[in-house]
Amino acid sequence: MKFEASIKETKLDIELSPKDNSFKSGSLNGNYEFITQNGRFLLRLGTKLYQIDNVSYDGSTIDFSVNGNWHTVSVKDEQELLLDKLGFKTGSTAAEGTLKSPMPGKILDVMVQVGDEVTKDQPLAILEAMKMENELKSPVNGTISTIEVEVGQSLEKNETILEIEAIG
Repeated sequence: MKFEASIKETKLDIELSPKDNSFKSGSLNGNYEFITQNGRFLLRLGTKLYQIDNVSYDGSTIDFSVNGNWHTVSVKDEQELLLDKLGFKTGSTAAEGTLKSPMPGKILDVMVQVGDEVTKDQPLAILEAMKMENELKSPVNGTISTIEVEVGQSLEKNETILEIEAIG
């Protein structure tokens, strides 16, 4: 099974073989073991063991913590990669223009207004979560169509912050 995982600006091609529990990603390859134990997920890569908690997903975006550190990964399977190559939009890109809260937190700042034109990766809002300020960036080029939050508002995970009418 082939996958493409995007972590921040980095894209990784990953090939998993469940038959023999092997993986290959770039020049890395080896064996893996995925263990579910008492509601926890453990991933063994070679001799290293990783504890995976707080797993949630929205479409092809997966949020989780590994040994206490938060990560957000966008994953495309073989079918989504083929559709992308052919120029079709997949379910994961249909909601590209929606900026959602990646975790529970409080809005400290909204840096745009309805009608503003924005570019992909432009900072749009600041979310305070777990005593850290997180800069939330635009997923697409476009125009701000709605803003659903106010400064000081508390949000749950995956709550809509704003919507962008994509250009192109």
